[in-house]
Amino acid sequence: MTTQPIVVWGEIPVKNLEASAAFYDTVFGWTSAVDRSGPQPMVLLNGAGDTVGANLFEGESATGNIIHFAVPDSCEAAADRVSTAGGKVLSPPIEIPPGRFVMALDPDGNQIGLFQARDA
Repeated sequence: MTTQPIVVWGEIPVKNLEASAAFYDTVFGWTSAVDRSGPQPMVLLNGAGDTVGANLFEGESATGNIIHFAVPDSCEAAADRVSTAGGKVLSPPIEIPPGRFVMALDPDGNQIGLFQARDA
């Protein structure tokens, strides 16, 4: 049996690709760029096109799924970056067996989870 990740891709509708890429890059420490080479302009978050990843596309917001992203440090630090970058924090850290997470909104109203894995 081959193990495959449950989440293999995500798409997040946003109003402004450049502004939204800057928000996600600030919160997660990524480097993303707008790609207008295809029929649908998009941003591959952190340039991750060859692995499990997600993209931003211009479209309606706050109607899609919630995607949980791993944070590079703590939920609190990521929540501070959300506020600084123009988003809104919706919850304090919530403890679950594999770690903890904070719910937040990006500037377009998309709900995201900020996940901090439990130290092994």
